[in-house]
Amino acid sequence: MSQAEVQRQIVTAVAACEGKKAEEISVLRMEKSSSAFTDYMLICHGTNPRQVQAIADEVELRLKKDSGTYPNQIEGYNQAEWILMDYVDFVLHIFSANARRFYDLERLWRNANRVRVDDLKRAPSTVEEEEEAASSARARRPSRPKTATSVRALFAKSPAKKSTARKKSNSVKSTGKKSHSRKES
Repeated sequence: MSQAEVQRQIVTAVAACEGKKAEEISVLRMEKSSSAFTDYMLICHGTNPRQVQAIADEVELRLKKDSGTYPNQIEGYNQAEWILMDYVDFVLHIFSANARRFYDLERLWRNANRVRVDDLKRAPSTVEEEEEAASSARARRPSRPKTATSVRALFAKSPAKKSTARKKSNSVKSTGKKSHSRKES
């Protein structure tokens, strides 16, 4: 599906959320380098379970009418605490107010770019150019270890760390305490 079509669908979904009085609607554009499973996330919440379900129903109805798009999966509709609607290119999260505060997806995906609906209405080439400029700016930053294993590897190579480990093992043996290592014959 084209980027322009995805953006039109998101604008339609946002309009449906606004029509049912959803609160704090936010759209996140996920970075291609992140491990996100979608391009966009739309997050909002309702004040009670019936409103949460009404928002989900309205989004589904409008997207069916306007673009013939059906959700790939809907989760959590009956409980109405957190309804997840997967449209592949974007995922809609409709929370109750308490569940939204608890899960705090905006904090979890804080590296994602916040997008205004007005930006989605613009030409997609302009949005893509801005995204490329932002990613090239990130590429110029100095790199640092990104995983705990690479940090551990740096400390394992440090001679100071090894020598302190040897000193500790020698001091245990000299105090006469039992060692958990095998006895040599």
